[in-house]
Amino acid sequence: MPRQSTRLSFAALALASITLATAPSFAAGPLQTTSAPGYYRIMVGAYEVTALSDGTVDLPVDQLLTNITPDAVKADLAASFETTPLETSDNAFLINTGDKLILVDSGAGGLFGPTLGKLLSNLEASGYRPGQVDEVLLTHLHPDHVGGLVAEGKAAFPNATVYAAKADADYWLSQANLDAAPDEQKGFFQGAIASLQPYVDAGRLQTFEGSAEIAPGVHSMALPGHTAGHSGYLVESEGQSLLIWGDVVHVEAIQFAHPDVTIGFDSDAGEAAGERAKAFADVVEHGYLVAGAHLSFPGLGHVRKQGDAYQWVPANYSVMR
Repeated sequence: MPRQSTRLSFAALALASITLATAPSFAAGPLQTTSAPGYYRIMVGAYEVTALSDGTVDLPVDQLLTNITPDAVKADLAASFETTPLETSDNAFLINTGDKLILVDSGAGGLFGPTLGKLLSNLEASGYRPGQVDEVLLTHLHPDHVGGLVAEGKAAFPNATVYAAKADADYWLSQANLDAAPDEQKGFFQGAIASLQPYVDAGRLQTFEGSAEIAPGVHSMALPGHTAGHSGYLVESEGQSLLIWGDVVHVEAIQFAHPDVTIGFDSDAGEAAGERAKAFADVVEHGYLVAGAHLSFPGLGHVRKQGDAYQWVPANYSVMR
């Protein structure tokens, strides 16, 4: 290359570098701090099921889990690249049978802090309105599952009938039980009573026992222990099945490998551990798709046997078509 051309090339490069250094940036902007609306849809046979996020809440699981040491909790979480407090999902599930719109659990509403209570906005983002919901099925009456039943003291689902296991309704809606409860537990009773009262007053609370057909293809399944009436709901259509199992598992990284690990929220820890082991064996045997309230959103997947323990296998992402 001639010497003059070389000098010109270096000059051009220098000019280009100055231009790049001083050119304005159009990519920078403020952090957005929000994700897409929290809903995700699948088909179970002919039924459309929409997973709805109520948000997440940080739980000090090293202090809440029992039958395991805090150090073992931290070690198991670290092996899954997690830590404590653990950001924990609170999920609900909407079933469209074609004839009915059925919501399983209602989220926390205003009962569990500012990071929850997103269900109604995510329901509307998903294309549905609260007034379209025909039935709300409760897995149990803890505040993070019933608080979303009310908005500003009124029924959030004005046309819906609420279904709950009789054992749970009898226990958590009892004023006598509220009066007798320790101070640290009274909020659970107060939250359940306030959340269900508009439906009780309107004659739109129905209770059931054991296995009951709530709607065609939707049956309750008793899973006691977490609460006396804790229930799952088995959804079946065209040979496909989904078990919405409520609070069978709170901490994915620990309780599949160690089904005997319980949580301080359990009413009967021994019974809850036994029901969890039975539920794991049942879903493996039948190959059910599972939906969990506190599995990482959207909370859908399968359970696989792994030696003497179990493993959670999240469902593959799918675009409905």
